[in-house]
Amino acid sequence: MKQLWLLFISLMAALALTACGGGNSNESGEENASGSSGEENWEPEHSLEIVAPSGAGGGWDTTARMAAEGFEEESIIDQGFGVVNKEGGGGAVGWSYIAEKAGNPHHLFVASPPLLLIPLNGQSEYGHEDFTPIANMISDYGAFAVREDAPWEDLNELFDDMKENPDDITVIGESSPGSMDHIQFVKIAKAAGVDPQSIKYVSAQDGSTMTNLLNGNADVYSSGVTETIEQVRAGEIRVLGVTAEERMEGDVVEDFPTAKEQGIDETFVNWRGFFGPPDMSDAEIAYYEEKFQELNESNHWAETREKFAWNEMYMDSEEYRQFLDEEKESMQELLNDLNIQGE
Repeated sequence: MKQLWLLFISLMAALALTACGGGNSNESGEENASGSSGEENWEPEHSLEIVAPSGAGGGWDTTARMAAEGFEEESIIDQGFGVVNKEGGGGAVGWSYIAEKAGNPHHLFVASPPLLLIPLNGQSEYGHEDFTPIANMISDYGAFAVREDAPWEDLNELFDDMKENPDDITVIGESSPGSMDHIQFVKIAKAAGVDPQSIKYVSAQDGSTMTNLLNGNADVYSSGVTETIEQVRAGEIRVLGVTAEERMEGDVVEDFPTAKEQGIDETFVNWRGFFGPPDMSDAEIAYYEEKFQELNESNHWAETREKFAWNEMYMDSEEYRQFLDEEKESMQELLNDLNIQGE
C-alpha cells in the first residue's frame, strides 16, 4: 500500500512538472507572439531624421522639409523630425551616410533619378538596390528654358539648329554630366532626332546656371519646372517645352508647352520619394508606408503639390521597387547613347 501511495505521489509530481513545463512553453509562446505582435506594429522609439543629399533650397531639401512639416502639422507621426543636409557627389555623400545606418529605421532620405544615374556613371558605390524603398510621393518634370530674346520659339526650332550646328549651342544644368539635367535633355532631344553625343552640355553645380543663361554663357537651361517659374514671371526667360505627358495645371506652368504637343513623342519624369537604410523589417516598412500614404492624402500635401507645381505619384514600397528597376534599364540605355560608362 505504501508503495502504491509513493507511486501515486510520483505520478502526481510528474504531472505537475509537465503542467509547469507546458505552462512555460505557453508563456514562452505568448512572449514570442507578443514580440511578433510588437514587431507587426512597430513604431519609432525616438525622433526621426530625413536626409536631403544636397544643399538647402533644392528639390530634395524642399521635399524633405515639406514632408517633415506635414507629418507634424497633420499629427501623422508623433515623433519629431529633423531634416539634415548631406551635400556632395550628386547625392553620393548622403547615400553613404544612410548606408552606415543599416538596420536603424529612424533614418530616411529623399531621392530622385540621380539615385539611379550617379551609380550607373560610376560616381557612387551605392544604388537604389542598396536601400529600402518606402514610398514615392510626387512627380516633377523637366523644363528647357532660353532667354527672352533667344531666336527659338519652340523646341523643334532649337533642335533643328542643334542638328545643323551642335557646337554653337550650349546646354547648362546643375547636375553633373550623365545625371538628371543632362539626361532629361538628351532623352527629349534624341526623340527629336538630335545625336546625343553632339549635345554640348556643361554643368554648373555652384548654383550659377541661371546667371550663365542670362549673361549669354549658355543658350539653354535644362532644369526642373519649379526653378523656372519666377524668372518667367519676371519676363527674363521663356520655357520652350516641358517633359510632362500633358499640360500642367497652375499659374504660369499652364502656359508651358509639352514636348509631346510639339510632335516629340517622349517624356521624362522626375519622380521623388523616400527610402530607408538597408535591412529594414517588413513591420518597419509597413509603418512608414501607412504614414506616407496618409501624408499623400492630407490637405497639407495637396497644398504642397499645388504650391510647387508637383504632380501626385504615390507608390508603395513594392510598386516603387519595380518601377526603379525598370527606370534603371531606361537610364542605362541613355548613358550608353552618350558613351558614359561606370567604372
